[in-house]
Amino acid sequence: MDALSRTTVPRVALLTGFEPYGGLDRNPSAEVVKQLDGAEILGRRVVGRILPVTFGPLRRRIHDLLQETGPVAVVSLGLCPGEPVIRLERVAVNIADFTIPDNEGARLADDVVVPEGLTALPATLPLRAIEQALLRAGIPARLSTTAGTFLCNATMYTVLQAEQAAGVPSGFVHLPYLAEQVARLCEEVRAGKSAEPYAPHALASMSLGTMVEAARIILEVSLEERPRPPASSSRPTA
Repeated sequence: MDALSRTTVPRVALLTGFEPYGGLDRNPSAEVVKQLDGAEILGRRVVGRILPVTFGPLRRRIHDLLQETGPVAVVSLGLCPGEPVIRLERVAVNIADFTIPDNEGARLADDVVVPEGLTALPATLPLRAIEQALLRAGIPARLSTTAGTFLCNATMYTVLQAEQAAGVPSGFVHLPYLAEQVARLCEEVRAGKSAEPYAPHALASMSLGTMVEAARIILEVSLEERPRPPASSSRPTA
């Protein structure tokens, strides 16, 4: 999508999640993305896409998505095992240091996301306003300093670096386990099977419906201050 089309065509809101990883058969971020793909929020169509949990092709996949969709806002989602609330990340760091392998077996250590990139990039979503909106809706949420050093952070850094010149609000949100995932992990623990490293001491979870509503609120707050497309505009295609 060239610069002219990005300014003349009603642009979309890009929502990304991840495929399952680390032996899990589900990833709540992917489930949320599937629920909201195609929804319309404040006159913008939500385009939902699932990213690979593999460092090699990740950055190219993200750049292709940004080129394809020309988004007006980007919200990326990922799972944080054991996190009890919706976690809004403030900063992406130019560090790739994995505690577990990605889905292709790569386990980077003391590496970088982008060679010669800035040390850190701040999220450009209205995080405090998002936090307040979530809490008003009865959804537990908090701000967090960084998105870690795995693929969630790599995604956040890549998007922020790509979209900073265009001024596109972008950021990353960590989600808890689904309740069904915790139930399964509890069964595994009871049966004497090892669930590490996905069984922290506090096996917090959240319902899919609550996470979907949280993502909807995050997108809405992120879009509120952006220009809305004319009422007569046709729905865009990605």
